[in-house]
Amino acid sequence: MDWAREICGHLQSAESREWLCANGLGGFASGTVAGLLTRRYHGLLVAALAPPLGRTLLVAKVDESAEYGGVTRPLFTNRWADGAVDPHGYRQIERFRLDGTTPVWTYACADALLEKRIWMEHGQNTTYLQYRLLRAGGPIGLTLKALVNYRDYHATTRGDGWQMRIERVPEGLRVAAFNGARPFVLLAKGAEVQPAHDWYRGFHLALEQERGLEAREDHLHAGTFKVTLSPGGMVTLVVSAEPAPSLDGEAAWERRRRHEDGLLSAWRHAQPAAAAAPHWMRHLVLAADQFVVRRPLPDDPAGMSVIAGYHWFGDWGRDTMVSLPGLAIATGRPEVAARVLTTFSRFVDRGMLPNRFLEAGEAPEYNTVDATLWYFEAIRAYHGAMGDDALLKQLFPVLEEIVRCHRDGTRYGIREDAADALLRSGEPGVQLTWMDAKVGDWVVTPRTGKAVEVNALWYNALRSMANFARRLGKPADRWEKLADRAGVGFARFWNEAAGYCFDVLDGPDGNDPALRPNQIFAVSLPESPLSPERQRQVVDACARHLLTPFGLRSLAPGHPQYRGRCEGGPRERDGAYHQGTVWGGLLGPFALAHLRVYRDPAAAQAFLLPMADHLNDYGVGSIAEIFDGEPPFTPRGCIAQAWSVAETLRAWLEIEGGILRTGHEGSE
Repeated sequence: MDWAREICGHLQSAESREWLCANGLGGFASGTVAGLLTRRYHGLLVAALAPPLGRTLLVAKVDESAEYGGVTRPLFTNRWADGAVDPHGYRQIERFRLDGTTPVWTYACADALLEKRIWMEHGQNTTYLQYRLLRAGGPIGLTLKALVNYRDYHATTRGDGWQMRIERVPEGLRVAAFNGARPFVLLAKGAEVQPAHDWYRGFHLALEQERGLEAREDHLHAGTFKVTLSPGGMVTLVVSAEPAPSLDGEAAWERRRRHEDGLLSAWRHAQPAAAAAPHWMRHLVLAADQFVVRRPLPDDPAGMSVIAGYHWFGDWGRDTMVSLPGLAIATGRPEVAARVLTTFSRFVDRGMLPNRFLEAGEAPEYNTVDATLWYFEAIRAYHGAMGDDALLKQLFPVLEEIVRCHRDGTRYGIREDAADALLRSGEPGVQLTWMDAKVGDWVVTPRTGKAVEVNALWYNALRSMANFARRLGKPADRWEKLADRAGVGFARFWNEAAGYCFDVLDGPDGNDPALRPNQIFAVSLPESPLSPERQRQVVDACARHLLTPFGLRSLAPGHPQYRGRCEGGPRERDGAYHQGTVWGGLLGPFALAHLRVYRDPAAAQAFLLPMADHLNDYGVGSIAEIFDGEPPFTPRGCIAQAWSVAETLRAWLEIEGGILRTGHEGSE
C-alpha cells in the first residue's frame, strides 16, 4: 500500500485518506495522509484512560519543519477557521505507505529524504514518532512543535483562560492539564527542548463541518524539540500517558514489528487458505487486530472485548459477537475468542448481553434483541474450530438461562410467541435490532414485532443448543423440538407475492414487505429454515435490488423511505443510516449465501474483490462502516469497522478453504 505524489501532492486526495494506529487498549492515533486535522478524533495520542474506554485526546499533532541548505521548509499542513490552508507542507511528501499498519511518510527537501513513521506500543497509551534522515548532502535541522490538549475524544476545545502546567523532565516535558488530570509526557532523547504555552486557535475540522457538527478547535503548543540529524541519523519523539515509557525507538519499533509478524504467522499456521490469499488479505489480518482490546474486570483482569469501529464507537455486544469469528478464529487467535466469550458471559443479565458499554463507566445498556443471539453463533464458531468442550461446559448453563428468559419474556417485550415459536420484540420509543438509528424521540426503523434476522438467529441458536447438548452428553430432544417449532413458524416470513421474506411480522401495521438485507442471514447462517428454492430467491432478490460493490443496501431503491446518500447533519444522516445506506459488513454474508445456493466459489469470491481497492481509500488498510447507496458509493461513517473487516476476511477464507478442500472453483 504505497502512494506517491499523484496522491500525496494533491490536498483533496491526501486529506481524504486517513490512517489509524491502535494500542490494544481502545486508545489510538489517527490522522490524514496530508497531515491535516479534519476530525475531532484525529490525534497522535487518544489515550484509553479506563480501558477500553475513557478515551481522551492528549496530543493532537506535531508541526515539523526541516532546515536544510539554508532553507527552512514546513512539513506540516493546517487549515484554519477562515478556510485558509497554511502552510502547505503536504507538498513536500514524496511518498506515503503503510508498513503493516504503520503509516510512513517520506519528505523530499531538495536532495534530502526524511522518513517519518508513527506507531503505538501494544498494551500502552504510548505513541512513537520516529524521524530518520535517509539521504542528504549534509546535516538537517529538525524542529518539532508539540500541540496538546486534554478532552473527551467526542468533544472540541476552546483554550480561553486554560492554563496547563508544563514542566521540564529528563529528555523532555511533563504536562498536567489541570488538578486531578492524568499527567502525560513528551520525550525525545538527545533533543534540545524548550517549554511553551501558546494556544493555537481556530483549527478548522472540515469533516465535522460536513457532518453538521462543531468544526473549530484550539490546541496548546506545549513545547518545541530541536535536533540536528546527519545522513542516517534518527530521533524518536515519545508521547505517553504511562509513568515510564521506553525511549528506545529502535527497540520499540522491533516490538511493533514482532507483534505484527506474530499475527501473520498465527494466521498462516491456522489457515491453509492463507498461502493462496492475495496481499490485501494480509492487510485485513493486521486490521483485525486493531479492534481487539482489553476489558479488565475486578475478578477477571485478563478480560477482552472488541471495539466496534474507529473513531467513535466503543465495544458493543452485537458488533463483538458478529465480528469475533472473523477477527479471532479466522486469524488463528482462538485464545482471544475464548477470552471475549468468557468476558461477556459475566455481563449476561436477565438473559441478555449488553448492547454497549458507556464511556463514562455507567452501567451498560441492554437495549438489543440480536446481540445475545449472535453470542450463540460466536460460541458455535469457536467450538467448531477448537472443539473446546471445557469452555462449552462452562458457558452452557448461561446459554440455557438465555433461552429460558427469551421464552418466558425479558426486557422490551422480548418474548417467544407460543403460537408460532417465533421471537417478538419492541416497545414504543426503543430500537432493538441492528437498525437502531434514533433522533430524539424519532425511532427511524423501529421494526417492532418479529424481525426476520432475529428469528433466523433464534432458529440457529436452538439448533446450536441441540448440538451443544449432544456434545456434552446431555439430552438434545428438547432443543430439537424447540428448533423444529421455530422452523415451522419461520415459514410465515415467506412473502409469496414478492418472492422473498417479509422483514417484520405482526408489527403495529401488520407484516412489513419492505425489501431489506436482514433476510440474507436466513441463508448465510449455518442452519437455514428456508427451503433451497426459497434460499435462492432470497439471494436473487438481494442481488438484484440491494447489492453494490461494497455491501448491501439497507433498503431497496423505490421504497418511499429510501435515501441514497448518507450525508448532512445528524438528523439527515441518521434518517438515511438504515434507509438505503450500504453496509460493508453485509457483503461477506451475501457472498456466503450466494455460494450456498449456487455452489460457485469463484463467483462468490468475486463479490468481495472491490474491497481490495477500497483498502486504498478512506481509512487506508481497513474497511469503512458504510457507503452511499448510489454511485460512486462514497464511503462514510467510521473509517474502520470491525464487522466490515471481519466478515470480508471470514467469507474470503471460508470460500478459499472450500476451494482448497475440493479443488473445485466452478459451479456443480
